[in-house]
Amino acid sequence: MSLVLAAVSVAGCTYDRGEGPPQIHFAEFRVAPPDGNTVEVCHAYTCQMKTTFYFRPKDIQDITAEMRKVKKGDTPFQERRAIAYAIAMIEKKVGAKLGINDRAGMQFGGTGDPTQQDCVDEATNTTSYLLILQSHGLLKYHTVGIPMTKGDLLKATLQGDPVKYWPHWTAVIEEKKTRQRFAVDSWIYANGENPAVVEVEKWYIKDIDNLPKATN
Repeated sequence: MSLVLAAVSVAGCTYDRGEGPPQIHFAEFRVAPPDGNTVEVCHAYTCQMKTTFYFRPKDIQDITAEMRKVKKGDTPFQERRAIAYAIAMIEKKVGAKLGINDRAGMQFGGTGDPTQQDCVDEATNTTSYLLILQSHGLLKYHTVGIPMTKGDLLKATLQGDPVKYWPHWTAVIEEKKTRQRFAVDSWIYANGENPAVVEVEKWYIKDIDNLPKATN
């Protein structure tokens, strides 16, 4: 983690790897990438705890049905809406099985708590879940990108507010035709609520008090 934060400080406000497979992120945080229908779920803040979750055929059927139900058309925009609902459903399934009942945003004292997740946990897990969707042919218009982070450590230091400007992580998808990338941010809301899906340029523009709305 210290190497990652060092990279953030060197890069200024954004540590955005842009290109590269999501596996680079998994390797950085020592998390196993999805293997078939099995994922390693991060929790307790910054992947301090990692627990295996297996998507049963019934889980995949439920997720597929949910995505089809919420789509109002065969477009990239509607697929992003469906992704938001799918991620929310997955978080409910995973949370019920693993005892994760994550509250919205940052919880002081949450580190080491197996029921809570920080933005690194959320970005890593959401990326795993997106890869599951992709492997089952549920992403027609998008591919799964490598997670990115934004923050401003200089402001955090000068203004004495380490939370407001601290680097914040998110999962990323890329629209195939336009190459536009979108943040898929589950950290903003409680476990099982729809994440925000928004262009990376519009995500976390100013600080932690100006985060995007959930995608419904």
